[in-house]
Amino acid sequence: MKLLSVNLGRPKAVPYTDQRDGVTGIDKQPVDGPVRVAAPGAKGNGASGLAGDAVCETRHHGGDDQAVYAVAREDLDEWERTLGRTLTNGMFGENLTTEGIDVSGALIGERWAVGPEVVLEVTSGRIPCRTFQGHLGEKGWVKRFTERGAPGAYFRVIRPGEIRAGDAVRIVHRPEHGVTVALQFRAVTTERELLPRLLAAGGALHPEALATARTYVEKYGTGSTA
Repeated sequence: MKLLSVNLGRPKAVPYTDQRDGVTGIDKQPVDGPVRVAAPGAKGNGASGLAGDAVCETRHHGGDDQAVYAVAREDLDEWERTLGRTLTNGMFGENLTTEGIDVSGALIGERWAVGPEVVLEVTSGRIPCRTFQGHLGEKGWVKRFTERGAPGAYFRVIRPGEIRAGDAVRIVHRPEHGVTVALQFRAVTTERELLPRLLAAGGALHPEALATARTYVEKYGTGSTA
């Protein structure tokens, strides 16, 4: 299990974003050399957890609970076969492109040691947006991405440090609750009856997803399929 690439984005003006200034950092490119990783601060103020990486729409992206985004190369390869086109590392706007890890199968609260210093903790899956669809240029992309249910994972930074392409990735903690990124993603998108199951992940879950699950349970209880 390792990092194939570490990917950073620069602000770029595009016609397909709702960001106030019309710019996005979604077009991320692999970089050589070490990259510093640290908690960026609260959402709305903090941006990316990677030094030199642009997060332009801080209303919905970035912050401590979405500091780093990872996608499995295996998922990109599967999409290449489906779409009939090449998808380079970073094409999904991911900071980390991994090899040998089922990223969407990771558990909420699972911790990864990346290289000799950094420790990351899984918080949630990535929700596709208009900017993502515009960047890919694929008709109906938000729906297609959602239906596949392999969103990749967001992380918070537990221990800062430097990472680089080729670094080993080790899973150093796996919770016992069974709430995977894929389950969390389905619960907040297409199968809201799954929301009560997210509560088992507790405070490791992204705060917004946790609040959504609690609100659902308060309204419907734990057994409703409403």
